[in-house]
Amino acid sequence: MLTTTTSAPATQTARYPSLAGKGVFVSGGGTGIGAALVEAFARQGAKVMFVDIAAEPSEALVARLDGEVDFAPRFACGDLKDLNFVKEQVGAAHAALGGLQVLVNNAANDDRHAIADVTPEYWDERMAVNLRHLFFAAQAAIPHMERAGGGVILNFGSISWHLALDQLSLYQTAKAGIEGMTRAMARELGEKGIRVCALVPGNVQTPRQEKWYTPEGEREILDAQCLKSRVQPADVAALALFLASDDARMCTGHEYFVDAGWR
Repeated sequence: MLTTTTSAPATQTARYPSLAGKGVFVSGGGTGIGAALVEAFARQGAKVMFVDIAAEPSEALVARLDGEVDFAPRFACGDLKDLNFVKEQVGAAHAALGGLQVLVNNAANDDRHAIADVTPEYWDERMAVNLRHLFFAAQAAIPHMERAGGGVILNFGSISWHLALDQLSLYQTAKAGIEGMTRAMARELGEKGIRVCALVPGNVQTPRQEKWYTPEGEREILDAQCLKSRVQPADVAALALFLASDDARMCTGHEYFVDAGWR
């Protein structure tokens, strides 16, 4: 049976006191998994700032949460292909939130493409969308975390390259690179008290993902999963909360899957 619940009742979700009051920066926070991340951290009492290229849903998210959480999320609209924007907004988050302890590198775009159609220009654009900004956001955040005595960087990978899915060669190249980058950063930053982890979502049931699948495709996903319910954005956010919290203080340098056992 297909389960479509998007979140668990509040009484059934964990509270992490160590996240209360923390400064959290989320890229791509306006819709889908990103919006679930923003909401989840805000409901933990964290101070959240997020960026997204889509202004309307982002502003609606802020308006919905305003008054429901201790600190209404802050939003800045812009394109993460612009590295000046990336660096400026990380700095703005540190200033506005009174510190930056958690960076969530979530933003990505999984447009389908055939290998034969890839040009050098499209390669560069896809790497800028799916890989480059994560590194430079982390580079901008590290000094703030180091001065604070530590922090957490969460990079979003993807199950797609682990499964070798079709028509995603550049996306999978970038996502494989993210997991390698995570391990390298964890080694270099560990002595500074900065943990770096990768989250690897399975096929998450968002409006964007649903446009790619027929009912037959949905059935194939469930058949390939050990658990016979679709992964929801709130499931991914729950893992992010744990990894960002002090409960995960010895977790770094690895990938953590939330994929319902998709093989």
